[in-house]
Amino acid sequence: MSLPTHNDSPVLAVIGGTGLYALPGIGNLERVRVDTPFGDPSDDLVMGSIYGRRVCFLARHGESHSILPHRINYRANIWALHHVGVRRIVGVNAVGGMRGDMGPRSVVVPDQLIDYTHGRADSFSDVEGAAVNHVDFSSPYTDSLRRELLASALDCGQTLISEGVYGATQGPRLETVAEIVRMRRDGCDLVGMTGMPEAVLAREMDLAYASLCIVANWAAGCGPEGEPPAAEISVEEIHAHLAVATARIPPLLGRLVSRMGMD
Repeated sequence: MSLPTHNDSPVLAVIGGTGLYALPGIGNLERVRVDTPFGDPSDDLVMGSIYGRRVCFLARHGESHSILPHRINYRANIWALHHVGVRRIVGVNAVGGMRGDMGPRSVVVPDQLIDYTHGRADSFSDVEGAAVNHVDFSSPYTDSLRRELLASALDCGQTLISEGVYGATQGPRLETVAEIVRMRRDGCDLVGMTGMPEAVLAREMDLAYASLCIVANWAAGCGPEGEPPAAEISVEEIHAHLAVATARIPPLLGRLVSRMGMD
């Protein structure tokens, strides 16, 4: 497949996380492998159309979910999307909920994040000869794209939680109760493993970026108000919650695409 020109560049890219390895509803599918200066992306880019508008999908962990969160080549992923003309990205992230209204199967559009990861390649500036780029990251998610997501949800009759603080941890293990206590004290509402450095790399490329967080489980030591937390987190329950909540995502994203004009 040849790379798109400006006129047929995707109006939106979706980076799918755990539970979202393809985007139903895309027509005229083509796959493209992009070689990047940073190595291989997680998988082929899947190019296609929704409502006659060109879109792009990338499975963050690979379509077989074979790449651990701390081993994802975030730089290659973002570079590849930028290379095919993407200007807007929605990252779909499976997370644990800490706040009382963020139980399993909730969908949240966070507005802030705290980064607890370490050792990840988190800047395009960190290569020989590159200029140092001190990007403003005060607001890590693009507000205009967040608003479009929330409006699209209303159009679909869905209710999303419109704000929250995402805490990005290293993974692949889940967190201890003490770590979640600390994160709640820091102000986190959600915990996930893939929100960074994806968000800041998009900012360095001057791409609009927002996150759709699918709550798969209560974080360690958390639970519904007035009820004791579960003794342990069940992987089976996580996948069951994801299956239900992820079904909400394709129509929401389809509506988002339908609202976008051609670039």
